[in-house]
Amino acid sequence: MTSIVWQRLLWFMSAISLLTSTAWAQLGPTGGRDTSFTVRKSYLQEKKHHPDITLADSTLPADVLVQRNIAYSTPVAGRRLVLDVYAPKLSATKALPAILMVHGGGWRSGDRSHNNTLAGHLAAKGFIAIPVEYRLSTEALYPAAVHDLKAAIRWMRANARTYHIDPKRIAILGFSAGGQLAALVGSTNGNAAFEGSGGYATYSSDVQAIVDIDGVLAFIHPESGEGDDSRSTSAATYWFGYGKAQKPELWHEASPLTHIDNHTPPILFLNSSVDRMHGGRDDLIAKLKPFGTYSEVHTFAGAPHTFMFFNPWFTPTVTYITDFLPKVWTF
Repeated sequence: MTSIVWQRLLWFMSAISLLTSTAWAQLGPTGGRDTSFTVRKSYLQEKKHHPDITLADSTLPADVLVQRNIAYSTPVAGRRLVLDVYAPKLSATKALPAILMVHGGGWRSGDRSHNNTLAGHLAAKGFIAIPVEYRLSTEALYPAAVHDLKAAIRWMRANARTYHIDPKRIAILGFSAGGQLAALVGSTNGNAAFEGSGGYATYSSDVQAIVDIDGVLAFIHPESGEGDDSRSTSAATYWFGYGKAQKPELWHEASPLTHIDNHTPPILFLNSSVDRMHGGRDDLIAKLKPFGTYSEVHTFAGAPHTFMFFNPWFTPTVTYITDFLPKVWTF
C-alpha cells in the first residue's frame, strides 16, 4: 500500500470516527434566543394555502386588566422567570378558575406573548389567564421546562389570594410543544420526580384540567413525527440532548402517554388536520377510560397546525375551552 493511499485511508477512518463521536455526543444548550417561530411568520406562510384566514383580533377586551413581568421562579442564579396575569376587572370579589398558558415553538423558540390574544378572551370569559415563560432548549435541556411549569403552578397557589385564583380550579393549556408540556405536567400530577426545585415547595403543582392544542402525546409512537434527524437535528433531539436511538428512555419519560393513571385530570384535545401533531392521542384516551377520566376531542378539518391564532378557528377554540372547563369543574 503506497504512503498516499495509506494517508487517505487514515484520513477517512479519522473522519468516520469524528462523525460517529459527534453523532453520539450529548447536545448541549446552544445559547442565544431562537426567534424562528412567530405568529406573524406562520400567518404569512399559511395565507398562501388558506387565503381567507385573518389574524385573531389582539385588542385587549375593555373589561380585562393585565399585570406583566411578574417573577415566579429563579431556577439558577441570575435567571428570573416571569409570567403575566390577565384577569376580569371584577375578579377582586371572588376567587376565579385559572389557566396557565404554555406557548409552542418546538421547545426552543416561541414566546409567552403568543398567548396574549387568547389570554385576553379567556379573561373576558371569567378566567384568570396566565401566559408563562419557561426555559427553552437553547438555555436548558429537558426536564428544565417541566420543572419551570410545575414551579409556576405552585406560585399560583402560593399567591392565590393576591391574584384571586381558586386553587382548586387550575388548568394548564398549551399549543404544539406547549401542548405536549401541558399534557406532561398534568399527567404527572403527584409525581415528585418531576417537581424540580423552582420554589414554593410546600404547595401542590397538581392541575385539575388539561387543554392540549395540537401537542404530541407520545414521542416514540407510530403516529409521531418527532425525532427524525436524517436531514437535520430535530427540535425534540435538541430538547432531550440525545436522539431517539441514544436515549429512548428519555423520550418515553417525556411522553404523557407513559404516565396516565388515576391522578390524570380531564383533558380537552383541540387538533388541526396534521395528524402527527397529536400522535398517541387515541391510545392515551383509551388509557384514561378505566379510570373514568373525561376527555373530549375537537378536530378542525383542513386547518393548519397553527390554527388557534387565526380566524375562522380562533373563536371556536375559545368556545371549546370555555365550554369544557365548566363540565369538569363545579362553578
